[in-house]
Amino acid sequence: MKQCKVVRGGEGFQGKQGLDYFAGISAESSGSDGICMHLLVMPPGAKAKAHYHEAHETAIYQLEGSTSFYHGPNLQHLDTVHQGDFVYIPAGVPHQPFNPTDQVAKALIARTDPNEQESVVLL
Repeated sequence: MKQCKVVRGGEGFQGKQGLDYFAGISAESSGSDGICMHLLVMPPGAKAKAHYHEAHETAIYQLEGSTSFYHGPNLQHLDTVHQGDFVYIPAGVPHQPFNPTDQVAKALIARTDPNEQESVVLL
């Protein structure tokens, strides 16, 4: 039988995309079967490598600051995300987030894949 678990924040890791994440809920940290949730901190000027998540959806809540991201088959769309905004990224959609501001940005990210990095595909 599975049990509830508290995961203490703080430990970080660098994702394949080139951004730093802070450990949260994942198969690795909690034994979760269907969700992964982390804190992303993007310093001013940070930019991820273009990528997509092969078989899972992503939901993002912008906690602090403002970021932007390119998305679409050819990264042809550009959106800006402000504090308090939610973002949905379908499985298989290429995207490339970046922080064009001079302020640190923080976001809470949840994915439907419990593994921290398993379905990240770099472009």
